[in-house]
Amino acid sequence: MVRFFLLITLLTLPVSFWKVAAQDSLFITKRDTTTVSVIKDSRIDGLIKKQIQVNEETSRSARRQDKGFRLLVISTTLREEALAAKTKVYSYFPELKAYLFHQSPYYKVKAGNFKDRKEAELYQRRLELLFPKGVFIINDIIEIKLKLPGEEEVLEQD
Repeated sequence: MVRFFLLITLLTLPVSFWKVAAQDSLFITKRDTTTVSVIKDSRIDGLIKKQIQVNEETSRSARRQDKGFRLLVISTTLREEALAAKTKVYSYFPELKAYLFHQSPYYKVKAGNFKDRKEAELYQRRLELLFPKGVFIINDIIEIKLKLPGEEEVLEQD
C-alpha cells in the first residue's frame, strides 16, 4: 500500500510542476536583445591604474637580474670561516658585493656581479692572492642596477 501511494505521488509531481511552469511563462515578456547596456563602476578606472602600476613594478624588479658570472671564493662546512672570507672580500674589495649562501652542509661565499667573463678573470687573479686554495668563476644570476633614462646599464658591485 505504501509503495502504491509513493508511486502515485511521484507520477503526479512532474505533472503539477509543468502546470506551474506553464503558468509562470505567461508573465515572461520579450525584450530587445540587439543592444547591450554596460554600467561601469567609477572605481574600476582606479583599479586599472593600480594594476598597471603593480605590473610595472614587478616587471622592473624582474629586469634587475640577468645571467652573468660570480667568483666562488670559498666553499666550507665552517660558518665562521665563510664569514671571515666574506669580511675579507669586503675589506679588500669594497666595490664587490659578497654573498654568503648556505647549501647544507656547505657555506659558500660568492663575490661580484660580472656580465663579462674577462672582468671576472681580472678579479679572480687579484682574489687568488688572498685565497690561495683557489677562486673559481661560476655562471650565476647576477644583480643589475636599473638604468635611469639617459644612463647606461650599470652592474651592481656594492
